[in-house]
Amino acid sequence: METMAENSDLYGDLLRSSSGVGTQGNAGNVYAAPGRSRDAGENRKTWESRKTGKKETAMSCPRILLAAPASGSGKTLVTCGILQALVDRGLRTASFKCGPDYIDPMFHSRVIGTRSRNLDTFFTEPETTRYLFGRAAAGQDISVVEGVMGYYDGLGGISLEGSSFDVARTLEMPVILIVNCRGQSLSVLPVLKGFLEYQRPSRIQGVIFNQMSQGMYPDLKRLAWEQLSLEALGYVPPVPELKLESRHLGLVLPHEVEALQEKLKKLAQVLEETLNLDRLLELAGEAPEISQDGPKILEELREERRKELRQGKGKGKGLSIALAKDEAFCFTYADNLELLQELGAALVEFSPLTDERLPKGCQGMILSGGYPELYARELSANTSMLQNIRQAVRKGMPCIAECGGFLYLHEQLEGQDGIFYPMAGVVPGKAFRTDRLGRFGYITLTAQEDQMFLQKGEQVRGHEFHYWESESCGESLLARKPLRNRSWLCGHANPSLYAGFPHLFYYSNPEIAVNFLRKCEEFPC
Repeated sequence: METMAENSDLYGDLLRSSSGVGTQGNAGNVYAAPGRSRDAGENRKTWESRKTGKKETAMSCPRILLAAPASGSGKTLVTCGILQALVDRGLRTASFKCGPDYIDPMFHSRVIGTRSRNLDTFFTEPETTRYLFGRAAAGQDISVVEGVMGYYDGLGGISLEGSSFDVARTLEMPVILIVNCRGQSLSVLPVLKGFLEYQRPSRIQGVIFNQMSQGMYPDLKRLAWEQLSLEALGYVPPVPELKLESRHLGLVLPHEVEALQEKLKKLAQVLEETLNLDRLLELAGEAPEISQDGPKILEELREERRKELRQGKGKGKGLSIALAKDEAFCFTYADNLELLQELGAALVEFSPLTDERLPKGCQGMILSGGYPELYARELSANTSMLQNIRQAVRKGMPCIAECGGFLYLHEQLEGQDGIFYPMAGVVPGKAFRTDRLGRFGYITLTAQEDQMFLQKGEQVRGHEFHYWESESCGESLLARKPLRNRSWLCGHANPSLYAGFPHLFYYSNPEIAVNFLRKCEEFPC
């Protein structure tokens, strides 16, 4: 049985006795229990008015952020190599990714052996961002955060908010800039000068020269210090055999990279020779103590759930939620899952690819995002699972289906091979491939009617990132892009269903998690 127990000492005592969280279900693996408002409206204001809570003791959290001037600079590969080197030294290491990306944290997790987390200052307010970071970083020797896109790239491409810089200043982290030097040498210095001066303080404490030869490094190291007073922490030589390939939604998944662990071990050995990791650790240790002021709404929600669980909700058997997890459905936020666990749910994994039925006794299901289009033939061939899910949704089992899970619920899905395959038939029409990203980026979602998650007018934040499109995107929510005059209707939502392209981050409005679990408790198991 696979468990997620790294935070169980924080919350296990809260719910374990009354919910049965952490006990094994009837099928699959079971997890153990363990933002700033811009256009969010009245619901967001309510969340802000309740956020000030009891202060916890500030704690020491050595931490460093690895950023870059632009995407394609080698952040993920260098970050994974550094993580591997730190783990090989026997250090307890936590990892994080700025922004909403799912795939980079999966590579981190392969290295550190536990789930990597997302840090996103669009999804969460500064207080909540610090809380989520501190919870995962507690007890670790070092926390390594990988940036997103270019260091200063934020909302709408025109704001610092939501950028790696925003995360760095929120968590008061020193930053190391990874600069791809392929095709340039001295020209890298004015690039660094601009990044150092664009914001003051920039929080940039050092640089790593990627794609640089051993012979060039000493001169660039000296010039960076003499001209910019910027410390060089080393260089990464060209290692073409360690390149990470990409496809339409980003990098390929870790299990698809041949001999990944062996390659990362080799890269770590290279970096031990070419980077000053001791200095990196020193800089991480200079980060100030971080406050753990927990948002008050979380304690209020936990107390509400304690009372409900003591009253015997869910027929006293404990609440089990079926969680799709396999090669086709693999995009979930660790913090989303743990919030459900904190509030009394046991998450029971199942595979739409290989299992015949949903896990026995579950009262709700989560169809995660992922790559169902790559496995459309296999998913369609598993007719017993398709029928079981279709019947469960039609009977009113509460269901969350985000992006890939939404595609799976259609009548037909076009596979990567261009063939349309029958699917679950819950959402009318076809899901089909396009040649460009659809409605890419952050959004605030406003309910157009009362539904499972939200009452009319209430909001939650999320993001969209998909090349596939639907003949039936839904009209239950209004999606609005921040800082842009663009909005659209999306999502199928009713008292027991959310199905749509947007991926949701529950901590942007934690009450949606409570609402989902309450609906699940009403469903007869």
